[in-house]
Amino acid sequence: MMADTTVNLTAVLVAAVSSMVVGFLWYSQLLFGKKWMKLIGMTEGHMEAANAGMAKPYTMSFVGSLVMAYVLGLVISLTNAVNWQAGAMTAFWMWLGFVATTGANEYIYTVKPKPWTLYLINQGNILVTLLVMGAIVATWA
Repeated sequence: MMADTTVNLTAVLVAAVSSMVVGFLWYSQLLFGKKWMKLIGMTEGHMEAANAGMAKPYTMSFVGSLVMAYVLGLVISLTNAVNWQAGAMTAFWMWLGFVATTGANEYIYTVKPKPWTLYLINQGNILVTLLVMGAIVATWA
C-alpha cells in the first residue's frame, strides 16, 4: 500500500521552469558553454544552426522536467521534507543514487570514450537542477 502523498502542482511547474533556467545558465558562455561545446565538438556555427530547430527539443526537455519535478515531489512528500534544506538534501541523494551512477555508464560503456570533464559538466547541471527543484517543491509542500 502506498502512503498518502500530495504534490503541489504549482511547485512542480515552477520547479520545471527553474530547470530550464538552470540549464540555460549552465550551458551559457557565462558558465560552461564554451568548454561543453569544445568537448562535444560543436562550433558557434553549429550552435547557431541548431538553435533554429530547438522548439521540439526544448518542449520535450520541459516535459521531462515536469515529470522529474513531480516524481521528486512524490519522494519529498514520502520523506516529509518540509523545508528547502530537506528538499535539497532529498534531491541530492536521488541524484547520487540514481542519476550520477546510471549517467556514469554512458561514459564507462562507450565505444568512443568521452572525456570525464563532459560527464562532470552534464552531471553538475543535473545536480544543481535537482537541488533547486527539491528546494522549491519542499518549500511549497
